[in-house]
Amino acid sequence: MKDIYENPLITRYADRSMAYVFSDDCKFKLWRKLWIALAESEKELGLDITDEQIAEMKKYANDIDYEYAEKEERKVRHDVMAHVHAFGAQAKKADAIIHLGATSCFVTDNAELIQIYDALEIIRTKLLTVMDKLCVFAEKHKSLPVLGYTHLQPAQLTTLGKRATLWLYELYLDYQDLKHVMRDYKLRGVKGTTGTQASFLSLFDGDGKKVRKLEQKVVKRMGFDHVFAVSGQTYTRKFDYRVLSVLSQIAQSAYKFANDMRIMQSFKEIEEPFEKTQIGSSAMAYKRNPMRSERICALARFVESLPMNEAVTASTQWFERTLDDSANKRLTIPQAFLALDGILNIYINVADNIVVYPGVISRRIGEELPFMATEEILMECVKAGGNRQELHEAIRTHSMESAKVVKEQGKPNDLIDRIKADKKFSAVADKVDEILKPENFVGRAKDQVDEFLGEYIKPLLDTESFESYKPDIKV
Repeated sequence: MKDIYENPLITRYADRSMAYVFSDDCKFKLWRKLWIALAESEKELGLDITDEQIAEMKKYANDIDYEYAEKEERKVRHDVMAHVHAFGAQAKKADAIIHLGATSCFVTDNAELIQIYDALEIIRTKLLTVMDKLCVFAEKHKSLPVLGYTHLQPAQLTTLGKRATLWLYELYLDYQDLKHVMRDYKLRGVKGTTGTQASFLSLFDGDGKKVRKLEQKVVKRMGFDHVFAVSGQTYTRKFDYRVLSVLSQIAQSAYKFANDMRIMQSFKEIEEPFEKTQIGSSAMAYKRNPMRSERICALARFVESLPMNEAVTASTQWFERTLDDSANKRLTIPQAFLALDGILNIYINVADNIVVYPGVISRRIGEELPFMATEEILMECVKAGGNRQELHEAIRTHSMESAKVVKEQGKPNDLIDRIKADKKFSAVADKVDEILKPENFVGRAKDQVDEFLGEYIKPLLDTESFESYKPDIKV
Protein backbone atom coordinates (compact mmCIF):
# COMPACT_ATOMS: atom_id res chain seq x y z
CA MET A 1 0.00 0.00 0.00
CA LYS A 2 1.45 3.36 -1.03
CA ASP A 3 -1.03 5.63 0.74
CA ILE A 4 0.07 4.79 4.32
CA TYR A 5 3.43 4.80 6.10
CA GLU A 6 5.39 1.58 5.84
CA ASN A 7 8.25 0.84 8.22
CA PRO A 8 11.48 0.82 6.19
CA LEU A 9 13.02 -1.57 8.69
CA ILE A 10 10.64 -4.16 7.20
CA THR A 11 10.47 -3.01 3.60
CA ARG A 12 14.15 -2.10 3.05
CA TYR A 13 16.56 -3.40 5.67
CA ALA A 14 15.71 -6.47 7.78
CA ASP A 15 15.48 -10.05 6.55
CA ARG A 16 12.19 -11.90 6.57
CA SER A 17 13.53 -14.23 9.26
CA MET A 18 13.92 -11.36 11.72
CA ALA A 19 10.69 -9.71 10.65
CA TYR A 20 8.83 -12.96 11.29
CA VAL A 21 10.19 -13.31 14.83
CA PHE A 22 8.35 -10.13 15.82
CA SER A 23 5.26 -10.76 13.71
CA ASP A 24 1.78 -11.22 15.14
CA ASP A 25 1.66 -14.72 13.71
CA CYS A 26 4.80 -15.76 15.58
CA LYS A 27 3.59 -14.12 18.79
CA PHE A 28 0.10 -15.60 18.81
CA LYS A 29 1.32 -19.08 17.94
CA LEU A 30 3.69 -18.82 20.91
CA TRP A 31 0.73 -17.86 23.07
CA ARG A 32 -1.06 -21.04 22.04
CA LYS A 33 2.06 -23.11 22.59
CA LEU A 34 2.30 -21.66 26.10
CA TRP A 35 -1.34 -22.41 26.84
CA ILE A 36 -0.81 -25.99 25.69
CA ALA A 37 2.33 -26.35 27.82
CA LEU A 38 0.43 -25.00 30.82
CA ALA A 39 -2.50 -27.39 30.33
CA GLU A 40 -0.24 -30.40 29.84
CA SER A 41 1.77 -29.57 32.96
CA GLU A 42 -1.35 -28.92 35.05
CA LYS A 43 -2.78 -32.29 33.92
CA GLU A 44 0.45 -34.11 34.85
CA LEU A 45 0.25 -32.60 38.33
CA GLY A 46 -3.31 -33.80 38.91
CA LEU A 47 -5.75 -31.17 37.65
CA ASP A 48 -8.90 -32.36 35.89
CA ILE A 49 -7.76 -31.85 32.31
CA THR A 50 -8.26 -34.57 29.72
CA ASP A 51 -6.10 -35.84 26.90
CA GLU A 52 -8.96 -35.03 24.56
CA GLN A 53 -8.89 -31.37 25.59
CA ILE A 54 -5.15 -31.15 25.07
CA ALA A 55 -5.38 -32.92 21.71
CA GLU A 56 -7.95 -30.40 20.55
CA MET A 57 -5.75 -27.50 21.65
CA LYS A 58 -2.85 -28.98 19.70
CA LYS A 59 -5.08 -29.42 16.65
CA TYR A 60 -5.57 -25.67 16.44
CA ALA A 61 -2.14 -24.62 17.73
CA ASN A 62 -1.17 -23.07 14.40
CA ASP A 63 -4.63 -22.50 12.94
CA ILE A 64 -5.55 -19.08 14.31
CA ASP A 65 -8.83 -17.45 13.29
CA TYR A 66 -7.52 -13.89 13.15
CA GLU A 67 -10.80 -12.44 11.99
CA TYR A 68 -12.57 -13.84 15.05
CA ALA A 69 -9.78 -12.67 17.39
CA GLU A 70 -9.81 -9.14 15.97
CA LYS A 71 -13.60 -8.96 16.30
CA GLU A 72 -13.34 -10.09 19.94
CA GLU A 73 -10.62 -7.56 20.72
CA ARG A 74 -12.75 -4.72 19.41
CA LYS A 75 -15.46 -5.91 21.79
CA VAL A 76 -13.52 -6.76 24.95
CA ARG A 77 -10.60 -4.29 24.45
CA HIS A 78 -8.12 -6.93 25.70
CA ASP A 79 -5.81 -8.72 23.31
CA VAL A 80 -5.08 -11.75 25.50
CA MET A 81 -8.72 -12.46 26.32
CA ALA A 82 -9.65 -11.97 22.68
CA HIS A 83 -7.24 -14.75 21.76
CA VAL A 84 -8.38 -16.93 24.67
CA HIS A 85 -11.90 -16.65 23.25
CA ALA A 86 -10.69 -17.27 19.70
CA PHE A 87 -8.78 -20.37 20.80
CA GLY A 88 -11.74 -21.65 22.80
CA ALA A 89 -14.11 -21.09 19.88
CA GLN A 90 -11.98 -23.49 17.82
CA ALA A 91 -10.88 -25.96 20.51
CA LYS A 92 -14.37 -26.09 22.05
CA LYS A 93 -13.72 -29.07 24.32
CA ALA A 94 -10.78 -27.23 25.90
CA ASP A 95 -12.49 -23.85 26.24
CA ALA A 96 -12.98 -24.19 29.99
CA ILE A 97 -9.33 -24.87 30.80
CA ILE A 98 -7.46 -22.54 28.45
CA HIS A 99 -5.38 -19.98 30.43
CA LEU A 100 -6.27 -21.77 33.68
CA GLY A 101 -4.76 -19.90 36.64
CA ALA A 102 -2.74 -17.61 34.42
CA THR A 103 -2.55 -13.87 34.06
CA SER A 104 -1.97 -12.12 30.73
CA CYS A 105 1.76 -11.80 31.33
CA PHE A 106 2.04 -15.57 31.36
CA VAL A 107 1.70 -15.49 27.60
CA THR A 108 2.84 -11.95 26.77
CA ASP A 109 6.07 -11.91 28.80
CA ASN A 110 7.10 -15.50 28.15
CA ALA A 111 6.38 -15.14 24.44
CA GLU A 112 8.33 -11.88 24.26
CA LEU A 113 11.31 -13.49 25.96
CA ILE A 114 11.24 -16.37 23.48
CA GLN A 115 11.01 -13.91 20.60
CA ILE A 116 14.00 -11.99 21.98
CA TYR A 117 15.98 -15.21 22.32
CA ASP A 118 15.20 -16.25 18.75
CA ALA A 119 16.17 -12.78 17.54
CA LEU A 120 19.43 -12.95 19.49
CA GLU A 121 20.20 -16.24 17.76
CA ILE A 122 19.79 -14.57 14.35
CA ILE A 123 22.09 -11.75 15.48
CA ARG A 124 24.59 -14.30 16.81
CA THR A 125 24.79 -16.10 13.47
CA LYS A 126 25.17 -12.88 11.50
CA LEU A 127 27.77 -11.50 13.89
CA LEU A 128 29.88 -14.63 13.45
CA THR A 129 29.46 -14.36 9.70
CA VAL A 130 30.82 -10.80 9.73
CA MET A 131 33.73 -11.92 11.90
CA ASP A 132 34.46 -14.75 9.50
CA LYS A 133 34.57 -12.35 6.53
CA LEU A 134 36.82 -9.89 8.38
CA CYS A 135 39.10 -12.72 9.49
CA VAL A 136 39.70 -13.67 5.85
CA PHE A 137 40.29 -10.01 4.96
CA ALA A 138 42.71 -9.44 7.85
CA GLU A 139 44.76 -12.50 6.99
CA LYS A 140 44.90 -11.61 3.29
CA HIS A 141 46.16 -8.08 3.96
CA LYS A 142 48.17 -8.63 7.12
CA SER A 143 51.41 -7.52 5.44
CA LEU A 144 50.08 -4.64 3.33
CA PRO A 145 51.44 -1.36 4.80
CA VAL A 146 49.02 1.55 5.07
CA LEU A 147 49.23 4.96 6.66
CA GLY A 148 48.20 4.86 10.28
CA TYR A 149 46.33 7.81 11.73
CA THR A 150 45.96 9.53 15.06
CA HIS A 151 43.70 12.59 15.23
CA LEU A 152 43.01 11.77 11.54
CA GLN A 153 46.55 12.95 10.84
CA PRO A 154 49.16 10.63 9.30
CA ALA A 155 51.12 8.79 12.00
CA GLN A 156 53.30 5.66 11.99
CA LEU A 157 52.45 3.00 9.45
CA THR A 158 50.32 -0.03 10.22
CA THR A 159 48.97 -2.71 7.90
CA LEU A 160 45.53 -3.04 6.44
CA GLY A 161 45.15 -6.43 8.08
CA LYS A 162 46.10 -4.99 11.48
CA ARG A 163 43.47 -2.29 11.05
CA ALA A 164 40.91 -5.00 10.34
CA THR A 165 41.81 -6.67 13.65
CA LEU A 166 40.66 -3.49 15.41
CA TRP A 167 37.23 -3.95 13.84
CA LEU A 168 37.31 -7.64 14.66
CA TYR A 169 38.30 -7.24 18.29
CA GLU A 170 35.37 -4.93 18.99
CA LEU A 171 33.02 -7.51 17.48
CA TYR A 172 34.73 -10.23 19.50
CA LEU A 173 34.03 -8.32 22.73
CA ASP A 174 30.44 -7.74 21.61
CA TYR A 175 30.08 -11.44 20.98
CA GLN A 176 31.21 -12.28 24.50
CA ASP A 177 28.51 -9.99 25.90
CA LEU A 178 25.90 -11.43 23.54
CA LYS A 179 26.75 -14.97 24.63
CA HIS A 180 26.61 -13.90 28.27
CA VAL A 181 23.03 -12.74 27.79
CA MET A 182 22.07 -15.93 25.94
CA ARG A 183 23.77 -18.27 28.41
CA ASP A 184 21.35 -19.54 31.07
CA TYR A 185 18.56 -17.59 29.41
CA LYS A 186 15.45 -17.18 31.56
CA LEU A 187 11.71 -17.10 31.02
CA ARG A 188 9.26 -15.34 33.30
CA GLY A 189 7.70 -18.69 34.11
CA VAL A 190 4.39 -19.25 35.93
CA LYS A 191 4.16 -16.43 38.44
CA GLY A 192 0.53 -15.31 38.68
CA THR A 193 -0.99 -11.85 38.87
CA THR A 194 1.50 -10.12 41.18
CA GLY A 195 4.24 -12.71 41.08
CA THR A 196 3.12 -14.61 44.21
CA GLN A 197 1.68 -17.64 42.33
CA ALA A 198 -1.45 -17.32 44.49
CA SER A 199 -3.86 -18.53 41.78
CA PHE A 200 -1.82 -21.67 41.15
CA LEU A 201 -1.45 -22.33 44.86
CA SER A 202 -5.27 -22.25 45.02
CA LEU A 203 -5.59 -24.64 42.04
CA PHE A 204 -3.34 -27.16 43.78
CA ASP A 205 -5.01 -26.83 47.19
CA GLY A 206 -2.08 -25.11 48.83
CA ASP A 207 0.58 -27.52 47.59
CA GLY A 208 3.52 -25.19 46.94
CA LYS A 209 5.77 -28.01 45.71
CA LYS A 210 3.35 -28.71 42.88
CA VAL A 211 3.31 -25.04 41.94
CA ARG A 212 7.11 -25.05 41.69
CA LYS A 213 7.01 -28.22 39.62
CA LEU A 214 4.37 -26.67 37.38
CA GLU A 215 6.68 -23.77 36.57
CA GLN A 216 9.61 -26.08 35.88
CA LYS A 217 7.53 -28.29 33.59
CA VAL A 218 6.09 -25.40 31.58
CA VAL A 219 9.48 -23.77 31.06
CA LYS A 220 11.03 -27.11 30.08
CA ARG A 221 8.29 -27.71 27.53
CA MET A 222 9.08 -24.33 25.99
CA GLY A 223 12.71 -25.36 25.56
CA PHE A 224 14.33 -23.52 28.49
CA ASP A 225 15.76 -24.43 31.88
CA HIS A 226 15.64 -21.30 33.99
CA VAL A 227 13.20 -18.65 35.23
CA PHE A 228 13.69 -15.23 36.76
CA ALA A 229 14.15 -15.85 40.47
CA VAL A 230 11.37 -13.46 41.43
CA SER A 231 9.05 -11.14 39.56
CA GLY A 232 6.04 -8.94 39.98
CA GLN A 233 3.46 -9.37 37.29
CA THR A 234 6.21 -8.91 34.68
CA TYR A 235 9.83 -9.96 34.42
CA THR A 236 12.19 -7.15 35.34
CA ARG A 237 12.42 -4.62 32.53
CA LYS A 238 16.10 -4.20 33.33
CA PHE A 239 16.55 -7.30 31.20
CA ASP A 240 15.23 -5.40 28.16
CA TYR A 241 17.78 -2.68 28.87
CA ARG A 242 20.49 -5.32 29.09
CA VAL A 243 19.52 -6.78 25.72
CA LEU A 244 19.34 -3.42 23.97
CA SER A 245 22.68 -2.46 25.48
CA VAL A 246 24.29 -5.45 23.78
CA LEU A 247 22.58 -4.53 20.50
CA SER A 248 23.85 -0.98 20.92
CA GLN A 249 27.40 -2.24 21.44
CA ILE A 250 27.27 -4.19 18.18
CA ALA A 251 25.87 -1.13 16.42
CA GLN A 252 28.73 0.98 17.82
CA SER A 253 31.28 -1.46 16.42
CA ALA A 254 29.56 -1.48 13.04
CA TYR A 255 29.48 2.33 13.05
CA LYS A 256 33.24 2.47 13.71
CA PHE A 257 33.92 0.07 10.82
CA ALA A 258 31.65 1.95 8.44
CA ASN A 259 33.15 5.33 9.34
CA ASP A 260 36.64 3.97 8.69
CA MET A 261 35.44 2.60 5.35
CA ARG A 262 33.98 5.97 4.38
CA ILE A 263 37.21 7.79 5.18
CA MET A 264 39.42 5.27 3.38
CA GLN A 265 37.10 5.36 0.38
CA SER A 266 37.48 9.14 0.28
CA PHE A 267 41.25 8.51 0.17
CA LYS A 268 40.61 6.05 -2.70
CA GLU A 269 42.58 3.40 -0.80
CA ILE A 270 39.70 0.93 -0.60
CA GLU A 271 36.06 0.82 -1.65
CA GLU A 272 32.89 -0.91 -0.61
CA PRO A 273 31.29 -2.93 -3.43
CA PHE A 274 29.88 -0.82 -6.27
CA GLU A 275 27.65 -2.56 -8.81
CA LYS A 276 28.03 -2.20 -12.56
CA THR A 277 24.75 -0.32 -13.02
CA GLN A 278 24.80 1.51 -9.66
CA ILE A 279 24.36 5.29 -9.71
CA GLY A 280 26.38 7.23 -7.15
CA SER A 281 24.75 10.63 -7.63
CA SER A 282 21.80 11.96 -9.61
CA ALA A 283 23.87 15.01 -10.61
CA MET A 284 27.51 13.87 -10.54
CA ALA A 285 27.68 10.78 -12.72
CA TYR A 286 31.31 10.03 -11.82
CA LYS A 287 30.67 9.62 -8.08
CA ARG A 288 31.04 6.35 -6.19
CA ASN A 289 29.48 7.18 -2.84
CA PRO A 290 29.94 4.75 0.08
CA MET A 291 26.18 4.41 0.48
CA ARG A 292 26.29 1.00 2.17
CA SER A 293 28.66 2.22 4.87
CA GLU A 294 26.61 5.40 5.25
CA ARG A 295 23.49 3.30 5.73
CA ILE A 296 25.23 1.27 8.42
CA CYS A 297 26.02 4.51 10.26
CA ALA A 298 22.47 5.80 9.89
CA LEU A 299 20.88 2.63 11.27
CA ALA A 300 23.55 2.28 13.98
CA ARG A 301 22.79 5.76 15.26
CA PHE A 302 19.17 4.69 15.71
CA VAL A 303 20.05 1.48 17.59
CA GLU A 304 22.52 3.32 19.83
CA SER A 305 19.75 5.69 20.95
CA LEU A 306 17.36 3.00 22.20
CA PRO A 307 18.90 1.69 25.45
CA MET A 308 18.12 4.99 27.18
CA ASN A 309 14.46 4.43 26.38
CA GLU A 310 14.54 1.05 28.10
CA ALA A 311 16.43 2.52 31.04
CA VAL A 312 13.56 4.95 31.62
CA THR A 313 11.02 2.14 31.25
CA ALA A 314 12.83 -0.06 33.77
CA SER A 315 13.14 2.72 36.31
CA THR A 316 9.46 3.70 36.19
CA GLN A 317 7.83 0.32 36.81
CA TRP A 318 5.60 0.97 39.82
CA PHE A 319 5.62 -1.76 42.46
CA GLU A 320 4.52 -5.03 40.79
CA ARG A 321 3.94 -3.40 37.38
CA THR A 322 2.40 -0.60 35.36
CA LEU A 323 1.23 -0.73 31.77
CA ASP A 324 3.17 2.16 30.29
CA ASP A 325 5.86 -0.30 29.27
CA SER A 326 3.64 -2.23 26.87
CA ALA A 327 3.14 0.18 23.96
CA ASN A 328 6.74 1.30 24.35
CA LYS A 329 8.12 -2.25 24.15
CA ARG A 330 6.14 -2.90 20.98
CA LEU A 331 8.31 -0.22 19.36
CA THR A 332 11.75 -0.33 20.93
CA ILE A 333 12.59 -4.03 21.12
CA PRO A 334 11.43 -5.17 17.66
CA GLN A 335 12.82 -2.09 15.95
CA ALA A 336 16.20 -2.40 17.67
CA PHE A 337 16.52 -5.95 16.39
CA LEU A 338 15.20 -5.11 12.92
CA ALA A 339 17.60 -2.19 12.57
CA LEU A 340 20.59 -4.20 13.79
CA ASP A 341 19.59 -7.00 11.44
CA GLY A 342 19.73 -4.50 8.60
CA ILE A 343 23.13 -3.28 9.79
CA LEU A 344 24.57 -6.78 9.83
CA ASN A 345 23.10 -7.59 6.42
CA ILE A 346 25.04 -4.66 4.97
CA TYR A 347 28.13 -5.37 7.08
CA ILE A 348 28.28 -8.94 5.71
CA ASN A 349 27.98 -7.66 2.16
CA VAL A 350 30.66 -4.99 2.55
CA ALA A 351 33.14 -7.13 4.52
CA ASP A 352 32.91 -9.86 1.90
CA ASN A 353 33.50 -7.53 -1.06
CA ILE A 354 35.98 -4.82 -0.03
CA VAL A 355 38.00 -3.61 -2.99
CA VAL A 356 41.63 -2.68 -2.16
CA TYR A 357 43.82 -0.37 -4.28
CA PRO A 358 47.46 -1.10 -3.33
CA GLY A 359 48.78 1.43 -5.86
CA VAL A 360 46.95 4.31 -4.24
CA ILE A 361 47.93 3.08 -0.78
CA SER A 362 51.58 2.97 -1.85
CA ARG A 363 51.44 6.46 -3.38
CA ARG A 364 49.91 7.94 -0.23
CA ILE A 365 52.54 6.26 1.93
CA GLY A 366 55.20 7.73 -0.35
CA GLU A 367 53.86 11.21 0.31
CA GLU A 368 54.28 10.89 4.08
CA LEU A 369 56.99 8.29 4.67
CA PRO A 370 59.97 10.61 4.04
CA PHE A 371 59.03 12.62 7.11
CA MET A 372 58.58 9.45 9.19
CA ALA A 373 61.90 8.00 8.02
CA THR A 374 64.04 10.96 9.09
CA GLU A 375 64.67 9.55 12.56
CA GLU A 376 66.02 6.30 11.07
CA ILE A 377 68.22 8.27 8.66
CA LEU A 378 69.48 10.43 11.54
CA MET A 379 70.41 7.36 13.63
CA GLU A 380 72.26 5.72 10.75
CA CYS A 381 74.27 8.90 10.16
CA VAL A 382 75.19 9.17 13.84
CA LYS A 383 76.34 5.53 13.83
CA ALA A 384 78.55 6.42 10.84
CA GLY A 385 80.24 9.17 12.89
CA GLY A 386 78.00 12.20 12.26
CA ASN A 387 77.10 14.92 14.77
CA ARG A 388 73.58 14.33 16.02
CA GLN A 389 72.72 17.98 16.63
CA GLU A 390 74.00 19.21 13.25
CA LEU A 391 72.17 16.39 11.44
CA HIS A 392 68.97 17.09 13.36
CA GLU A 393 69.07 20.77 12.36
CA ALA A 394 69.71 19.85 8.73
CA ILE A 395 66.74 17.47 8.67
CA ARG A 396 64.53 20.07 10.33
CA THR A 397 65.47 22.67 7.71
CA HIS A 398 65.00 20.27 4.80
CA SER A 399 61.65 19.07 6.21
CA MET A 400 60.27 22.59 6.48
CA GLU A 401 61.36 23.48 2.94
CA SER A 402 59.92 20.25 1.56
CA ALA A 403 56.63 20.75 3.42
CA LYS A 404 56.39 24.25 1.95
CA VAL A 405 56.82 22.82 -1.57
CA VAL A 406 54.07 20.26 -0.92
CA LYS A 407 51.60 22.66 0.68
CA GLU A 408 52.20 25.88 -1.19
CA GLN A 409 53.15 24.61 -4.66
CA GLY A 410 51.30 21.28 -4.68
CA LYS A 411 54.42 19.45 -5.77
CA PRO A 412 55.57 15.97 -4.62
CA ASN A 413 57.46 15.54 -1.38
CA ASP A 414 61.17 16.04 -2.25
CA LEU A 415 62.62 15.62 1.24
CA ILE A 416 64.59 12.48 0.38
CA ASP A 417 66.11 14.09 -2.71
CA ARG A 418 67.20 17.01 -0.53
CA ILE A 419 68.78 14.68 2.03
CA LYS A 420 70.60 12.66 -0.64
CA ALA A 421 72.01 15.85 -2.11
CA ASP A 422 73.27 17.09 1.26
CA LYS A 423 76.91 16.08 1.89
CA LYS A 424 76.19 15.82 5.63
CA PHE A 425 74.27 12.62 4.84
CA SER A 426 76.75 11.15 2.35
CA ALA A 427 77.59 8.30 4.71
CA VAL A 428 74.07 6.84 4.28
CA ALA A 429 73.15 8.04 0.79
CA ASP A 430 73.28 4.49 -0.56
CA LYS A 431 71.15 3.16 2.33
CA VAL A 432 68.29 5.64 2.16
CA ASP A 433 66.16 3.66 -0.32
CA GLU A 434 66.48 0.55 1.82
CA ILE A 435 65.54 2.51 4.93
CA LEU A 436 62.46 3.88 3.14
CA LYS A 437 60.84 0.50 2.52
CA PRO A 438 57.34 0.72 4.11
CA GLU A 439 57.60 -2.74 5.68
CA ASN A 440 60.37 -1.37 7.91
CA PHE A 441 57.86 0.93 9.62
CA VAL A 442 54.94 -1.39 10.50
CA GLY A 443 56.44 -2.85 13.67
CA ARG A 444 54.90 -6.20 14.67
CA ALA A 445 51.67 -5.60 12.78
CA LYS A 446 51.87 -8.80 10.70
CA ASP A 447 52.73 -10.93 13.74
CA GLN A 448 49.98 -9.26 15.77
CA VAL A 449 47.44 -10.21 13.10
CA ASP A 450 48.62 -13.84 13.13
CA GLU A 451 48.59 -13.97 16.92
CA PHE A 452 45.18 -12.35 17.30
CA LEU A 453 43.48 -14.46 14.65
CA GLY A 454 45.13 -17.63 15.91
CA GLU A 455 44.43 -17.06 19.61
CA TYR A 456 41.02 -15.42 19.52
CA ILE A 457 39.09 -15.40 16.26
CA LYS A 458 39.82 -18.75 14.62
CA PRO A 459 39.20 -20.76 17.82
CA LEU A 460 35.90 -18.94 18.27
CA LEU A 461 34.81 -19.55 14.69
CA ASP A 462 35.86 -23.20 14.95
CA THR A 463 33.99 -23.90 18.17
CA GLU A 464 30.80 -21.87 17.72
CA SER A 465 28.02 -23.50 15.75
CA PHE A 466 26.90 -21.36 12.81
CA GLU A 467 26.33 -21.42 9.08
CA SER A 468 27.68 -18.46 7.14
CA TYR A 469 24.66 -16.24 6.61
CA LYS A 470 23.65 -14.79 3.28
CA PRO A 471 21.04 -12.02 3.59
CA ASP A 472 17.81 -12.67 1.71
CA ILE A 473 17.36 -9.01 0.72
CA LYS A 474 19.32 -6.77 -1.64
CA VAL A 475 21.55 -4.47 0.41
